[in-house]
Amino acid sequence: MTFFLIASLIKILAVFTVIMVGVALLTLAERRICAWMQDRLGPNRVGPQGLLQPAADGLKNIFKEETYPAQADKTLFVLAPAVSFIPALLTFAVIPFAAPLPTPWGQVSMVVADLPVGFLYILAISSLGVYGIVLAGWSSNNKYALLGGLRASAQMISYEIAMGMSTVAVLLLAGNVTLSQIIARQQDSLWFVLPLGLAFFIFIVAAFAETNRLPFDLPEAEGELIAGYHTEYSAMKFSMFYIAEYSNMVTASALMVTLFFGGWDIPFTNWDTTGPAEVLKTLATLAVFGFKTICFLFLYIWVRWTLPRFRYDQLMALGWKVMLPLALVYLTILATAIWILHTRLGWAYEARFAWALAGLNAGLAVVLFWFLDRGRLVSGSVETGSA
Repeated sequence: MTFFLIASLIKILAVFTVIMVGVALLTLAERRICAWMQDRLGPNRVGPQGLLQPAADGLKNIFKEETYPAQADKTLFVLAPAVSFIPALLTFAVIPFAAPLPTPWGQVSMVVADLPVGFLYILAISSLGVYGIVLAGWSSNNKYALLGGLRASAQMISYEIAMGMSTVAVLLLAGNVTLSQIIARQQDSLWFVLPLGLAFFIFIVAAFAETNRLPFDLPEAEGELIAGYHTEYSAMKFSMFYIAEYSNMVTASALMVTLFFGGWDIPFTNWDTTGPAEVLKTLATLAVFGFKTICFLFLYIWVRWTLPRFRYDQLMALGWKVMLPLALVYLTILATAIWILHTRLGWAYEARFAWALAGLNAGLAVVLFWFLDRGRLVSGSVETGSA
């Protein structure tokens, strides 16, 4: 028990320290990548290559004056950033990030809390963050902040359902809600991104919406709502909303890697899954997991500085008229296919089973993307002829 408690404490300190430092560097990465895409330099004056710019920004926010609107609800106004910030960190606790580490006192699993319901835990805790945004909008006693909070709650409800239903497809193949077992199932055959390609598409669109990133950043649309729900915030309370947003990006990226890209699995080799546990395996799988997560974080940044923002009616139409029906129809077709392959044909879940589902998903993707949008599903998304 002593070893378990000490190991858990070390993992908690290590993981959350890495996340906090990573979030700070992610703000710098976003500004530098944005500058690179726009053919300019970006932050490069504070420290070598601008590496100390996040530290300078944090120091500036610590020493800035804290302001409180005269008519605000002071208690909720102060509590809201914490309510938004804490779930963003807690959700990472159940994501395995490397192969087990051997020690003289026993093997240590590389996950802060290996819950048997880890997947359900993530869906439950991650949905709590929107309460902080709603509380921030309401307690500010500002009409723009209130509109931002209402938009955030409506957006979360609209896309949370599609996200949850897309992950049901993962559970159909994995047969387990423990994330470590989902990774093990992918190591036995194919990464789920192939047999569940459409589920991944639904999930990544919903993940962009859940993290309030472009093209789904309607709750803080600068041109319409000044800064949305954090209009009245300043200093570190203002920064905590951004820390929460970037922490949610990290968690969503790590979750996509875990559910669809094999987690810490090293592709094209069985070395990491066979034989005794080794320190080298732990380090190698940690590096692979980090690389996969960074690729998704780059995708977040790339999309932000490439695509324009949705109109609000388009955002709602996409969530309710496209994503939700698509998830329902896809689950029906997938469950039927799994029943035929498993019960009627007697196939066990192995490579040919996964490849058969991959072919089905490829055919469905061709049909979907041929008909998706083009002005047929989301109104106002194509240019109309002038009268």
